[in-house]
Amino acid sequence: MTRAPRPSGPARPAGPRRPARPGRAAPVEGAAAEPSPPPPEPEVEAPRRGRRPGPKAAAPAPGPQAPADAAISAELLAWYDRHARALPWRVSPADRAAGVLPDPYRVWLSEIMLQQTTVPHAAPYFLRFTQAWPTVADLAAAPDEEVMAAWAGLGYYARARNLLRCARAVAHDHGGRFPDREEGLLALPGLGPYTAAAVAAIAFDRPAAVMDGNVERVVSRLFAVETPLPASKPELRALTARLTPLERPGDHAQAMMDLGATICTPRSPACGICPLREPCAARAAGIAETLPRKAPKAAKPTRRGTVFVALSPSGALLLETRPETGLLGGMPGLPGTAWDRRGAGEEAPSPADVAAAAPVAAEWRRIPAQARHVFTHFQLILDIMVATTPEESRPSRGSFVPRARAQADRLPTVMKKALLLGLSALEG
Repeated sequence: MTRAPRPSGPARPAGPRRPARPGRAAPVEGAAAEPSPPPPEPEVEAPRRGRRPGPKAAAPAPGPQAPADAAISAELLAWYDRHARALPWRVSPADRAAGVLPDPYRVWLSEIMLQQTTVPHAAPYFLRFTQAWPTVADLAAAPDEEVMAAWAGLGYYARARNLLRCARAVAHDHGGRFPDREEGLLALPGLGPYTAAAVAAIAFDRPAAVMDGNVERVVSRLFAVETPLPASKPELRALTARLTPLERPGDHAQAMMDLGATICTPRSPACGICPLREPCAARAAGIAETLPRKAPKAAKPTRRGTVFVALSPSGALLLETRPETGLLGGMPGLPGTAWDRRGAGEEAPSPADVAAAAPVAAEWRRIPAQARHVFTHFQLILDIMVATTPEESRPSRGSFVPRARAQADRLPTVMKKALLLGLSALEG
Protein backbone atom coordinates (compact mmCIF):
# COMPACT_ATOMS: atom_id res chain seq x y z
CA MET A 1 0.00 0.00 0.00
CA THR A 2 1.34 3.46 -0.80
CA ARG A 3 1.06 6.81 0.86
CA ALA A 4 -2.04 8.82 0.02
CA PRO A 5 -1.33 10.90 -3.12
CA ARG A 6 -1.37 14.66 -3.06
CA PRO A 7 -4.61 16.10 -4.46
CA SER A 8 -4.28 17.66 -7.93
CA GLY A 9 -6.57 20.59 -7.12
CA PRO A 10 -8.07 22.47 -4.22
CA ALA A 11 -10.93 20.02 -3.73
CA ARG A 12 -10.84 18.13 -0.45
CA PRO A 13 -10.80 14.36 -0.47
CA ALA A 14 -13.98 12.59 0.58
CA GLY A 15 -13.73 11.07 4.04
CA PRO A 16 -10.65 10.33 6.15
CA ARG A 17 -7.43 9.53 4.32
CA ARG A 18 -4.64 7.36 5.63
CA PRO A 19 -1.09 7.07 4.32
CA ALA A 20 -0.76 3.40 5.23
CA ARG A 21 2.98 3.37 4.46
CA PRO A 22 4.15 6.99 4.48
CA GLY A 23 7.64 7.64 3.25
CA ARG A 24 10.51 9.04 5.25
CA ALA A 25 10.34 12.76 5.79
CA ALA A 26 13.15 14.97 4.57
CA PRO A 27 15.33 16.22 7.42
CA VAL A 28 14.97 19.79 8.62
CA GLU A 29 18.41 21.31 9.02
CA GLY A 30 17.20 24.68 10.25
CA ALA A 31 14.14 25.35 12.30
CA ALA A 32 12.78 28.79 13.03
CA ALA A 33 12.74 30.01 16.60
CA GLU A 34 9.97 28.43 18.58
CA PRO A 35 6.91 30.66 18.84
CA SER A 36 6.06 32.08 22.23
CA PRO A 37 3.90 29.67 24.23
CA PRO A 38 0.24 30.62 24.47
CA PRO A 39 -0.85 32.62 27.52
CA PRO A 40 -1.98 30.60 30.53
CA GLU A 41 -5.49 29.33 30.12
CA PRO A 42 -8.18 30.35 32.61
CA GLU A 43 -8.11 28.29 35.75
CA VAL A 44 -10.51 25.42 35.25
CA GLU A 45 -12.01 22.57 37.16
CA ALA A 46 -11.70 19.75 34.70
CA PRO A 47 -10.84 16.08 34.24
CA ARG A 48 -7.27 15.24 33.43
CA ARG A 49 -6.26 15.58 29.83
CA GLY A 50 -6.65 12.27 28.02
CA ARG A 51 -8.56 10.66 30.86
CA ARG A 52 -11.64 8.71 29.85
CA PRO A 53 -14.57 7.52 31.96
CA GLY A 54 -14.69 3.96 33.17
CA PRO A 55 -12.23 1.65 34.92
CA LYS A 56 -8.58 2.49 34.72
CA ALA A 57 -6.80 0.28 32.22
CA ALA A 58 -3.51 0.55 30.39
CA ALA A 59 -3.63 0.90 26.61
CA PRO A 60 -2.24 -2.00 24.55
CA ALA A 61 1.54 -1.85 24.55
CA PRO A 62 3.15 -0.82 21.26
CA GLY A 63 4.76 -3.63 19.30
CA PRO A 64 7.40 -3.84 16.56
CA GLN A 65 6.96 -1.07 14.00
CA ALA A 66 6.33 -1.26 10.29
CA PRO A 67 9.20 0.30 8.31
CA ALA A 68 7.19 3.40 7.35
CA ASP A 69 6.16 4.04 10.97
CA ALA A 70 9.72 3.47 12.14
CA ALA A 71 10.95 6.02 9.59
CA ILE A 72 8.55 8.63 10.96
CA SER A 73 9.65 7.94 14.53
CA ALA A 74 13.32 8.15 13.57
CA GLU A 75 12.82 11.47 11.79
CA LEU A 76 10.93 12.87 14.77
CA LEU A 77 13.62 11.78 17.25
CA ALA A 78 16.34 13.32 15.06
CA TRP A 79 14.42 16.60 15.12
CA TYR A 80 13.93 16.33 18.91
CA ASP A 81 17.66 15.78 19.44
CA ARG A 82 18.27 19.17 17.80
CA HIS A 83 15.28 21.19 19.00
CA ALA A 84 14.02 19.77 22.33
CA ARG A 85 12.62 22.43 24.65
CA ALA A 86 14.53 23.07 27.86
CA LEU A 87 12.01 22.42 30.64
CA PRO A 88 12.74 22.35 34.40
CA TRP A 89 11.52 18.75 34.77
CA ARG A 90 13.12 17.35 31.62
CA VAL A 91 16.37 15.47 31.05
CA SER A 92 17.69 16.73 27.71
CA PRO A 93 18.35 14.26 24.86
CA ALA A 94 22.09 14.86 25.22
CA ASP A 95 22.05 14.20 28.96
CA ARG A 96 19.83 11.17 28.45
CA ALA A 97 22.27 9.77 25.91
CA ALA A 98 25.07 10.35 28.43
CA GLY A 99 23.26 8.15 30.95
CA VAL A 100 21.38 10.72 33.06
CA LEU A 101 18.11 9.16 34.19
CA PRO A 102 14.88 11.12 34.70
CA ASP A 103 13.58 11.45 38.25
CA PRO A 104 10.16 9.71 38.34
CA TYR A 105 8.99 12.09 41.08
CA ARG A 106 9.70 15.16 38.95
CA VAL A 107 8.13 13.56 35.87
CA TRP A 108 4.97 12.64 37.80
CA LEU A 109 4.73 16.04 39.50
CA SER A 110 5.09 17.91 36.21
CA GLU A 111 2.45 15.77 34.50
CA ILE A 112 -0.06 16.36 37.29
CA MET A 113 0.60 20.11 37.16
CA LEU A 114 0.35 20.30 33.38
CA GLN A 115 -3.18 18.95 33.31
CA GLN A 116 -5.42 21.75 32.04
CA THR A 117 -2.74 24.44 32.06
CA THR A 118 0.29 25.51 30.08
CA VAL A 119 4.04 25.11 30.53
CA PRO A 120 4.66 28.82 31.31
CA HIS A 121 1.95 28.77 33.99
CA ALA A 122 2.99 25.45 35.56
CA ALA A 123 6.78 25.94 35.58
CA PRO A 124 6.96 28.40 38.54
CA TYR A 125 4.72 26.12 40.61
CA PHE A 126 6.95 23.15 39.77
CA LEU A 127 10.06 25.02 40.88
CA ARG A 128 8.44 26.11 44.14
CA PHE A 129 7.18 22.59 44.89
CA THR A 130 10.52 20.91 44.21
CA GLN A 131 12.34 23.49 46.29
CA ALA A 132 9.96 23.00 49.22
CA TRP A 133 9.59 19.22 48.79
CA PRO A 134 12.55 17.81 46.80
CA THR A 135 11.47 14.16 47.04
CA VAL A 136 8.24 12.24 47.09
CA ALA A 137 8.91 11.40 50.75
CA ASP A 138 9.17 15.12 51.55
CA LEU A 139 5.86 15.79 49.81
CA ALA A 140 4.21 12.84 51.55
CA ALA A 141 5.21 14.29 54.93
CA ALA A 142 4.01 17.82 54.15
CA PRO A 143 0.95 19.21 55.98
CA ASP A 144 -2.16 19.20 53.80
CA GLU A 145 -2.84 22.90 54.27
CA GLU A 146 0.66 23.87 53.09
CA VAL A 147 0.36 21.82 49.91
CA MET A 148 -3.15 23.08 49.18
CA ALA A 149 -2.03 26.66 49.66
CA ALA A 150 0.99 26.15 47.39
CA TRP A 151 -1.32 24.64 44.74
CA ALA A 152 -3.67 27.66 44.69
CA GLY A 153 -4.00 28.98 41.14
CA LEU A 154 -3.34 25.70 39.32
CA GLY A 155 -7.03 24.78 39.25
CA TYR A 156 -8.97 21.53 39.71
CA TYR A 157 -8.11 21.27 43.38
CA ALA A 158 -9.05 17.60 43.64
CA ARG A 159 -5.71 17.05 41.90
CA ALA A 160 -3.89 18.57 44.88
CA ARG A 161 -5.65 16.17 47.25
CA ASN A 162 -4.86 13.24 44.95
CA LEU A 163 -1.28 14.49 44.70
CA LEU A 164 -0.88 14.03 48.44
CA ARG A 165 -2.70 10.68 48.43
CA CYS A 166 -0.41 9.42 45.67
CA ALA A 167 2.77 10.71 47.31
CA ARG A 168 1.82 9.00 50.56
CA ALA A 169 0.98 5.75 48.78
CA VAL A 170 4.36 5.76 47.04
CA ALA A 171 6.20 6.64 50.25
CA HIS A 172 4.38 4.20 52.53
CA ASP A 173 3.39 1.32 50.24
CA HIS A 174 6.21 1.32 47.67
CA GLY A 175 9.25 2.28 49.71
CA GLY A 176 9.42 5.73 48.12
CA ARG A 177 9.79 4.31 44.59
CA PHE A 178 7.23 4.76 41.84
CA PRO A 179 6.11 1.58 40.03
CA ASP A 180 7.88 1.41 36.68
CA ARG A 181 5.05 0.01 34.54
CA GLU A 182 1.67 1.35 33.49
CA GLU A 183 -0.26 -1.30 35.40
CA GLY A 184 1.44 -0.46 38.69
CA LEU A 185 1.14 3.28 38.11
CA LEU A 186 -2.58 2.97 37.37
CA ALA A 187 -3.09 1.50 40.82
CA LEU A 188 -1.88 4.74 42.44
CA PRO A 189 -4.43 7.35 43.56
CA GLY A 190 -5.18 10.02 40.99
CA LEU A 191 -3.37 8.44 38.03
CA GLY A 192 -5.43 7.78 34.92
CA PRO A 193 -4.34 6.19 31.63
CA TYR A 194 -2.65 9.32 30.27
CA THR A 195 -0.52 10.08 33.33
CA ALA A 196 0.40 6.41 33.85
CA ALA A 197 1.55 6.13 30.23
CA ALA A 198 3.49 9.41 30.43
CA VAL A 199 5.35 8.45 33.61
CA ALA A 200 6.04 4.92 32.35
CA ALA A 201 7.47 6.23 29.09
CA ILE A 202 9.32 9.36 30.19
CA ALA A 203 10.61 8.22 33.59
CA PHE A 204 11.23 4.52 32.84
CA ASP A 205 11.49 4.37 29.02
CA ARG A 206 8.65 1.87 28.80
CA PRO A 207 7.04 1.70 25.32
CA ALA A 208 3.73 3.26 26.34
CA ALA A 209 1.52 5.24 23.95
CA VAL A 210 1.31 8.76 25.42
CA MET A 211 -1.49 10.93 24.03
CA ASP A 212 -2.19 14.43 25.27
CA GLY A 213 -3.78 17.30 23.35
CA ASN A 214 -0.58 18.06 21.44
CA VAL A 215 -0.19 14.43 20.38
CA GLU A 216 -3.85 14.20 19.36
CA ARG A 217 -3.33 17.16 17.06
CA VAL A 218 -0.11 15.83 15.51
CA VAL A 219 -1.53 12.36 14.89
CA SER A 220 -4.88 13.58 13.57
CA ARG A 221 -3.04 15.69 11.00
CA LEU A 222 -0.38 13.15 10.13
CA PHE A 223 -3.07 10.59 9.25
CA ALA A 224 -5.84 13.09 8.28
CA VAL A 225 -8.30 11.76 10.85
CA GLU A 226 -11.46 13.77 10.21
CA THR A 227 -13.70 12.06 12.76
CA PRO A 228 -14.42 14.70 15.44
CA LEU A 229 -13.11 14.41 18.96
CA PRO A 230 -13.88 12.77 21.32
CA ALA A 231 -15.20 9.97 19.05
CA SER A 232 -11.81 9.76 17.30
CA LYS A 233 -9.82 9.11 20.51
CA PRO A 234 -9.66 5.30 20.16
CA GLU A 235 -8.40 5.61 16.58
CA LEU A 236 -5.87 8.28 17.54
CA ARG A 237 -4.65 6.16 20.44
CA ALA A 238 -4.12 3.17 18.15
CA LEU A 239 -2.20 5.32 15.66
CA THR A 240 -0.09 6.78 18.49
CA ALA A 241 0.78 3.26 19.62
CA ARG A 242 1.78 2.41 16.05
CA LEU A 243 4.23 5.30 15.98
CA THR A 244 5.73 4.61 19.42
CA PRO A 245 9.16 2.95 19.06
CA LEU A 246 10.45 0.26 21.37
CA GLU A 247 13.67 2.22 21.82
CA ARG A 248 13.61 5.75 23.28
CA PRO A 249 9.83 5.76 23.80
CA GLY A 250 10.15 8.47 26.46
CA ASP A 251 12.03 10.83 24.16
CA HIS A 252 9.56 10.00 21.39
CA ALA A 253 6.60 10.96 23.60
CA GLN A 254 8.25 14.26 24.52
CA ALA A 255 9.15 14.88 20.87
CA MET A 256 5.49 14.48 19.88
CA MET A 257 4.48 16.95 22.60
CA ASP A 258 7.15 19.45 21.54
CA LEU A 259 6.18 19.17 17.89
CA GLY A 260 2.56 19.93 18.76
CA ALA A 261 3.49 22.80 21.07
CA THR A 262 5.96 24.57 18.77
CA ILE A 263 5.31 23.64 15.11
CA CYS A 264 2.06 21.68 14.71
CA THR A 265 0.17 24.36 16.60
CA PRO A 266 -3.63 24.74 16.69
CA ARG A 267 -3.55 27.81 14.44
CA SER A 268 -1.17 28.53 11.57
CA PRO A 269 0.94 25.36 11.87
CA ALA A 270 4.49 25.84 10.55
CA CYS A 271 4.25 23.02 8.04
CA GLY A 272 7.21 24.30 6.02
CA ILE A 273 9.70 23.46 8.78
CA CYS A 274 7.94 20.41 10.20
CA PRO A 275 10.10 17.27 10.21
CA LEU A 276 6.99 15.22 9.30
CA ARG A 277 5.80 17.46 6.47
CA GLU A 278 6.36 14.87 3.76
CA PRO A 279 4.30 12.01 5.21
CA CYS A 280 1.60 14.35 6.59
CA ALA A 281 -1.69 13.49 4.87
CA ALA A 282 -3.51 16.58 6.17
CA ARG A 283 -0.81 18.87 4.78
CA ALA A 284 -1.02 17.10 1.42
CA ALA A 285 -4.80 17.56 1.41
CA GLY A 286 -4.63 21.20 2.52
CA ILE A 287 -6.69 20.59 5.66
CA ALA A 288 -4.05 20.62 8.41
CA GLU A 289 -5.35 23.72 10.18
CA THR A 290 -8.89 22.28 10.32
CA LEU A 291 -7.79 19.24 12.33
CA PRO A 292 -8.48 17.85 14.80
CA ARG A 293 -12.20 18.35 14.41
CA LYS A 294 -14.24 18.69 17.58
CA ALA A 295 -17.88 17.96 18.24
CA PRO A 296 -19.90 21.06 19.21
CA LYS A 297 -19.91 21.74 22.94
CA ALA A 298 -23.11 22.25 24.87
CA ALA A 299 -23.64 25.70 26.35
CA LYS A 300 -22.31 25.96 29.90
CA PRO A 301 -24.94 26.45 32.60
CA THR A 302 -24.60 29.28 35.10
CA ARG A 303 -24.42 28.82 38.85
CA ARG A 304 -24.82 31.63 41.35
CA GLY A 305 -23.92 32.18 44.95
CA THR A 306 -22.94 34.76 47.56
CA VAL A 307 -19.70 35.23 49.48
CA PHE A 308 -19.07 37.35 52.56
CA VAL A 309 -16.02 39.59 52.88
CA ALA A 310 -15.67 40.56 56.56
CA LEU A 311 -12.97 42.85 57.89
CA SER A 312 -12.36 43.19 61.63
CA PRO A 313 -11.50 46.55 63.23
CA SER A 314 -7.87 45.39 63.37
CA GLY A 315 -7.85 44.57 59.65
CA ALA A 316 -8.11 40.79 59.93
CA LEU A 317 -10.07 38.87 57.28
CA LEU A 318 -12.64 36.15 57.85
CA LEU A 319 -11.67 32.96 56.03
CA GLU A 320 -12.73 29.34 56.28
CA THR A 321 -11.47 26.00 54.99
CA ARG A 322 -13.85 24.56 52.44
CA PRO A 323 -15.16 20.98 52.88
CA GLU A 324 -12.83 18.27 51.65
CA THR A 325 -15.26 17.09 48.97
CA GLY A 326 -16.53 19.08 46.01
CA LEU A 327 -15.03 21.92 44.03
CA LEU A 328 -12.18 23.76 45.73
CA GLY A 329 -12.30 21.10 48.44
CA GLY A 330 -9.91 21.61 51.31
CA MET A 331 -8.88 25.06 50.09
CA PRO A 332 -9.05 28.31 52.07
CA GLY A 333 -11.92 30.51 50.97
CA LEU A 334 -14.50 33.12 51.86
CA PRO A 335 -17.61 31.97 53.75
CA GLY A 336 -20.60 31.87 51.46
CA THR A 337 -23.77 30.18 50.28
CA ALA A 338 -24.10 27.10 48.11
CA TRP A 339 -23.77 27.60 44.35
CA ASP A 340 -27.23 27.03 42.90
CA ARG A 341 -28.24 26.33 39.32
CA ARG A 342 -30.75 29.17 39.14
CA GLY A 343 -32.03 29.64 35.62
CA ALA A 344 -32.99 32.79 33.78
CA GLY A 345 -36.07 34.37 35.32
CA GLU A 346 -35.83 32.41 38.57
CA GLU A 347 -35.92 34.46 41.74
CA ALA A 348 -32.73 35.11 43.64
CA PRO A 349 -32.60 34.27 47.36
CA SER A 350 -34.30 36.93 49.44
CA PRO A 351 -32.19 39.40 51.46
CA ALA A 352 -33.41 37.63 54.58
CA ASP A 353 -32.14 34.27 53.28
CA VAL A 354 -28.77 35.78 52.42
CA ALA A 355 -28.55 37.49 55.81
CA ALA A 356 -29.32 34.20 57.53
CA ALA A 357 -26.30 32.65 55.78
CA ALA A 358 -23.93 35.37 57.00
CA PRO A 359 -21.09 33.91 59.08
CA VAL A 360 -21.06 36.72 61.64
CA ALA A 361 -23.45 39.41 62.85
CA ALA A 362 -22.71 42.72 61.13
CA GLU A 363 -24.25 45.41 58.94
CA TRP A 364 -23.84 43.64 55.61
CA ARG A 365 -24.26 45.37 52.28
CA ARG A 366 -24.17 44.00 48.76
CA ILE A 367 -21.71 45.69 46.41
CA PRO A 368 -22.49 46.23 42.71
CA ALA A 369 -19.48 44.25 41.48
CA GLN A 370 -19.69 40.48 41.05
CA ALA A 371 -16.94 37.87 40.86
CA ARG A 372 -17.27 35.85 37.67
CA HIS A 373 -15.36 32.68 36.89
CA VAL A 374 -15.49 29.99 34.22
CA PHE A 375 -15.01 26.35 35.18
CA THR A 376 -14.98 23.55 32.65
CA HIS A 377 -18.62 22.58 33.06
CA PHE A 378 -20.27 25.79 34.25
CA GLN A 379 -19.95 29.52 34.75
CA LEU A 380 -20.07 30.94 38.26
CA ILE A 381 -21.34 34.37 39.34
CA LEU A 382 -20.80 35.36 42.96
CA ASP A 383 -22.55 38.27 44.63
CA ILE A 384 -20.36 39.90 47.26
CA MET A 385 -21.52 41.06 50.68
CA VAL A 386 -19.12 43.22 52.70
CA ALA A 387 -19.01 44.42 56.29
CA THR A 388 -16.69 45.70 58.97
CA THR A 389 -17.47 43.60 62.01
CA PRO A 390 -17.84 44.86 65.59
CA GLU A 391 -15.15 44.23 68.18
CA GLU A 392 -15.20 40.78 69.81
CA SER A 393 -17.23 39.27 66.96
CA ARG A 394 -17.62 35.51 67.13
CA PRO A 395 -18.13 34.04 63.67
CA SER A 396 -20.24 30.91 63.26
CA ARG A 397 -17.97 29.76 60.43
CA GLY A 398 -14.28 30.24 59.84
CA SER A 399 -11.95 32.48 61.78
CA PHE A 400 -10.34 35.89 61.47
CA VAL A 401 -6.87 35.71 59.95
CA PRO A 402 -4.30 38.52 60.00
CA ARG A 403 -4.01 40.21 56.63
CA ALA A 404 -0.40 39.12 56.28
CA ARG A 405 -1.49 35.47 56.47
CA ALA A 406 -4.53 35.89 54.26
CA GLN A 407 -2.58 36.79 51.16
CA ALA A 408 -4.77 36.78 48.09
CA ASP A 409 -2.29 34.65 46.14
CA ARG A 410 -2.91 31.72 48.52
CA LEU A 411 -6.61 31.56 47.60
CA PRO A 412 -8.26 29.83 44.65
CA THR A 413 -8.64 32.24 41.76
CA VAL A 414 -12.39 32.76 42.12
CA MET A 415 -12.01 33.54 45.83
CA LYS A 416 -9.14 35.89 45.08
CA LYS A 417 -11.33 37.79 42.63
CA ALA A 418 -14.15 38.15 45.18
CA LEU A 419 -11.79 39.15 48.00
CA LEU A 420 -10.09 41.88 46.00
CA LEU A 421 -13.44 43.30 44.90
CA GLY A 422 -14.74 43.21 48.46
CA LEU A 423 -11.66 44.86 49.94
CA SER A 424 -11.78 47.55 47.29
CA ALA A 425 -15.37 48.34 48.28
CA LEU A 426 -14.53 48.38 52.00
CA GLU A 427 -11.38 50.43 51.75
CA GLY A 428 -12.05 52.52 48.66
